Amino acid sequence: MATASVATILVDSTEMNESELILAARKGDVDAFKQLVLRYQDRIYNLAVRILGDEDDAGDIMQNTFLTAYLNLPRFRNGSFLSWLFRIATNSCYDIFRQHKRHPVMSMEDKDLGEEKLVPLDNISSSNMIPEVEYERHEFEEVVQHALNQLDIDQRVVVILVDQQEFDYQEAAQILRIPVGTVKSRLARARLRLRQLLNSTLDSVPYA
Repeated sequence: MATASVATILVDSTEMNESELILAARKGDVDAFKQLVLRYQDRIYNLAVRILGDEDDAGDIMQNTFLTAYLNLPRFRNGSFLSWLFRIATNSCYDIFRQHKRHPVMSMEDKDLGEEKLVPLDNISSSNMIPEVEYERHEFEEVVQHALNQLDIDQRVVVILVDQQEFDYQEAAQILRIPVGTVKSRLARARLRLRQLLNSTLDSVPYA
């Protein structure tokens, strides 16, 4: 009888929407929380890999994020659960970054960067400056990651949230708890710096 009951819970949890899963998890339904983990674990992992450039650290971040979320579910109030998870994960990435004493390059001098320069990162990969014949997708991903690693950590996080994870400015600002204007200025500088780094890298590669 107990086995049938557990099976029923598992089936029901897979059919619940996010709000129902959160409510059930708050009441102690571990299977409901597992569904939330399955739903978002890849995005949390990808975020951490992009920020830290290390798969082992990213795995630790992912586990820590969901453990922290589970323990703090009673404190979660209505809003975006995904944004809440990203806030936890991003804070953890900052912690690991500081613990490893990684030193990012100095950010570019402040410039008046207009809204027209806010070109998404995905547009870089489709630009004519990248010959598709010379670069397979995975090779270009390595080039992009290398460029990301050279950004100031604050700029790196913003460009990943907006261009890779596709949050809008307001959502990114809420995740990072900074003004929208700060998101935009960091993003503009990050995109410009990435273009410079990518151009420099690709120009140094001899074409076949």
